[in-house]
Order: sequence, then C-alpha cells, then structure tokens
Amino acid sequence: MSRRNCRIAALQMLSGPRVGDNLAAAARLVATAVDQGAEFLLLPEYFPIIGATDAERLAAREAFGHGPIQDWLAATAARHGVWLVGGSLPLTAKAPDKLRNASLVFDASGACVARYDKIHLFGFTQGEERYDEAALIEPGSQPLALDTPFGRIALSICYDLRFPELYRALGPVDLLLVPAAFTDTTGRAHWEILLRARAIENQCYVLAAGQGGRHESGRITHGNSMIVDPWGEILDRKMKGPGIVIADLHHARLDDIRQRLPALAHRKFFQEP
Repeated sequence: MSRRNCRIAALQMLSGPRVGDNLAAAARLVATAVDQGAEFLLLPEYFPIIGATDAERLAAREAFGHGPIQDWLAATAARHGVWLVGGSLPLTAKAPDKLRNASLVFDASGACVARYDKIHLFGFTQGEERYDEAALIEPGSQPLALDTPFGRIALSICYDLRFPELYRALGPVDLLLVPAAFTDTTGRAHWEILLRARAIENQCYVLAAGQGGRHESGRITHGNSMIVDPWGEILDRKMKGPGIVIADLHHARLDDIRQRLPALAHRKFFQEP
C-alpha cells in the first residue's frame, strides 16, 4: 500500500461518567483538529466514560458493530472525511460480568476497519492507590497492526506501553498509537521516557493521547499527550486539560533515520535455550 505524509493529532480529554457529555466534548476537539488540517485523529483511552462505577461501565458496554458510541465514531469520521481512532470504549465480553477495553479504527468513509482489545491489564498498589483492571476487564490476545494510506500503524492501549515485545512483534511500522489514562503517579515517573523509547527503538512516530487532569471522581490522570518522531524528538505536547496536539508525519524523515542508523536491519533474534 502507498505511504503518504499526513497531519496527525492526539485529542486529550478529561472525561466524566456521562457518555453523552463526553461525546460532545470529543466532537469539539475533533472539529478543532480538523480545522488545523488533521487527517488522522486519536482519542484517549476511556474517552466515552471514566470515573463511573463498575456497574455504570458495564451498562455502557456495546456489542461490536452496534451502539451509540460506535455510531458516533463512524458518523464523525465520515462527516469530516478523516481517520478516527476511538482510543478505547467498553465492548461486551465473553464473561457476562466483564467488558473488553477495545480500540476501534474508522476510515474516512466511516467504516470500522480494525479492532484491538487491550492485552495487558494494569495492576498497581501504592498506599491507598490501587488498580486491578483484571477484576472487570477481559484481556485481548491478538496484537494488531494495519496498513493505511499513511503507512503501517500499530495499535496498543495504555499499559501495553510497558511491553516493548508487543511492538517488536508488529514491526516495522510507521506509527504507534498509544491512547491512555495513565495515573499521575506512574505517568510522572515513566510516561514520557517510555513513549520516547518506543519511538527510538522502533524508529517510528508515536501518537499518544491521554486523559489529563482531575476528573469528577477525584481521580487524577497524567495527560501529557504528545507526538514523538522516530529520533525521539517531541513534536508537540499538552500537559493537562482538554486539548489537542498536532504534527506532520513525514515518510522522508522515517526513511532518512532508518538509512542513517539501520538498527531495524541490525536486529538479532534469539531462541530460548
């Protein structure tokens, strides 16, 4: 498939427990990014609902292919004629008391062309701060990359960022997607360095869209959405609050770095003894 340059954007949100309000907020950010020339847009993890109870999140689940969140994504992509990635939304799972945390890719016609279910489920304990995604979420098992008019793109969600072998298995790619709702604790410590490392080691662009700020529930997410180029340079970022980061993906930049430093060609593969 051909690879052409494009303007990419990450949309940072401060989502709450009401789906309708979050879709309206996302619509405003999409329109702003499109006005600035964005052709490929990424929403954050949990963009349609965050801070709700487990029961409310389960109630918001949709069957794949049907539902108000997916209808909104399809209609928004088609209306603006852009590629739009729903960073993650709750879909039904095999287990009736769980959900799939899924990222859906819609092309410029509004067709859903890819689905990725989050594989690595976050667990963290520090004092009273505790997270156990496996209690509510059913993990995916299939890594995913897809070919688009803008090049080959790898999908991931939040905690996946800590597992470089996921991206290595999908490479080489031109762009990595990282929608997230990183905690402020772990984000301040590791978010930027992990994003830049993934860009450098895979010699590709990284588009990272976060939740960023204090939510209605009191939870604080790290934000710091950014676009990183294949040399590890940060092209744009937003620390906290709703907004967009935007930059151009240049294939000449990718090709130049890979030719000058052919690290991908120098990789060695090892089998366990």
